[in-house]
Amino acid sequence: MKAKKVKGLDPETPLADNARRIVQTRLDEVHRFTPRALDPRRVEELHDMRIAAKRLRYVLEVTAHCFGPYADTARKRTKELQDVIGEIHDCDVLAPRVDALLSELRSADAQAILQRAGGADDLEPRLATRGPNATRYRGLQALAAWLQARRALLHDRFLELWSRWGRDAVKARLEYALEEHPAVS
Repeated sequence: MKAKKVKGLDPETPLADNARRIVQTRLDEVHRFTPRALDPRRVEELHDMRIAAKRLRYVLEVTAHCFGPYADTARKRTKELQDVIGEIHDCDVLAPRVDALLSELRSADAQAILQRAGGADDLEPRLATRGPNATRYRGLQALAAWLQARRALLHDRFLELWSRWGRDAVKARLEYALEEHPAVS
């Protein structure tokens, strides 16, 4: 996801004035992905929200001092959000790799079974148990199931965090902090 260009930056103005624009732009980016990112099937949008949250967190890490104590609270909340989405993304990246490995093993076993059958007109069912990778499937299938369950659990945690983000009015309170604190160089 490409970062939105921040308009109106001026190197001659105080840090807080430019930081205010940057933080507001990054905050809007995080919110731009709702409600799509709340759907567990929308993997790309959720990942893009994570990138947006990372950008917001980083700008808050260097500019929170300009906006009072709530800006640091918003930074912490943004980090929580970014962390859980990052863990979801790890599941999203690993699951297809596990599935691909399972597919490779099945293909290798199919070839081995076919070779063992020789020139038979049909395959004996007992040959299925004689694939060279038969014992490896169980571990990979268990890992695939674990990844699926962990992703569901983490997505529920993300939804709880996002709901709390809304209940606690993180966006509104941060926007208030951006406007209320005088410019500090």
